[in-house]
Amino acid sequence: MTSSPLRIGILGAAKIAPWALVKPAQARSDVAVTAVAARDPDRARAFAAEQGIANVADSYQALIQRDDVDLVYVALPAGSHAEWTIKALDAGKAVLCEKPFAMNLGEAQAMVDASQRNGRPLFEALHYRHHPVMLKAIALVQSGALGELQSLEAVFDVPIAYSETELRWQKALGGGSLMDLGTYCLHAVRMLAQSEPTVLSASAQMQHGVDAALEATLAFGGGVTAKISSSMVPNRMMAQLTAVGSLGRLDITNFIAPQIGCRSALTLGGKVEELPIDPVATFEAQLEHVVRVMSGQCQPIVGGTDSLAHMGLIDEIYRMAGD
Repeated sequence: MTSSPLRIGILGAAKIAPWALVKPAQARSDVAVTAVAARDPDRARAFAAEQGIANVADSYQALIQRDDVDLVYVALPAGSHAEWTIKALDAGKAVLCEKPFAMNLGEAQAMVDASQRNGRPLFEALHYRHHPVMLKAIALVQSGALGELQSLEAVFDVPIAYSETELRWQKALGGGSLMDLGTYCLHAVRMLAQSEPTVLSASAQMQHGVDAALEATLAFGGGVTAKISSSMVPNRMMAQLTAVGSLGRLDITNFIAPQIGCRSALTLGGKVEELPIDPVATFEAQLEHVVRVMSGQCQPIVGGTDSLAHMGLIDEIYRMAGD
């Protein structure tokens, strides 16, 4: 690994950016957030001042052309992900793109093509995937400790108040419960099964032009079934992941952000074992993975062909739900 820090520029003064990137980067000596750009220059300047970022680029294009940026964090609405991810990759930058990765499979394919064309890494910011809780869950299921895998279920419900300016309620910008919440559920069951499913059924509860709630049933090979559901209009917040096998089950409460409270319980032979929870934040674990990839120590585990398969399934779920 080189002694020079990984230099990151941020596209979009998004609410998620401080937690997803700025704070984890500030805790490291080998990463520096060097610049930010936003559609509103005043907002970019305010964001930079608040977050301690030295430089504000005049435009998105100006940021991706900066010599002091090695990787661009695309924190824009999903409707702009493809355009600016491709432009950043074509400018020779690596890209960490927020989820949802793209608006559809066609856009995702164009993004992955740009990554391959330019030989630059492209990551999808499914931060939960890098946390030890999820890494251990995948290893546990794949080890056969639960016996033959039989079923999977993932739920992510978060009350999100409707507003005309709330991105998650705007279809054209990539809103909807599946794109914002259910994407984690779909990804998690795919990771536990370590294979790609067929979509058996899907239904959506539509409000304000988006899927306010959605559920889908999937079938993996070997008779393994899975159910995923997400809602922006529940009466409670919930993030639950369950794997059931012929010998036992694994139940994880808050698999999305274990650092703010999580329970991982393994049940075998009628006995329940509480698995230890690593206190590292998912965003810290994600940045560690990015640094390792950028220094040549490993390959991206989220992005590329994984994101293509994932986006294709999202398209199919929406098709089957009639959306």
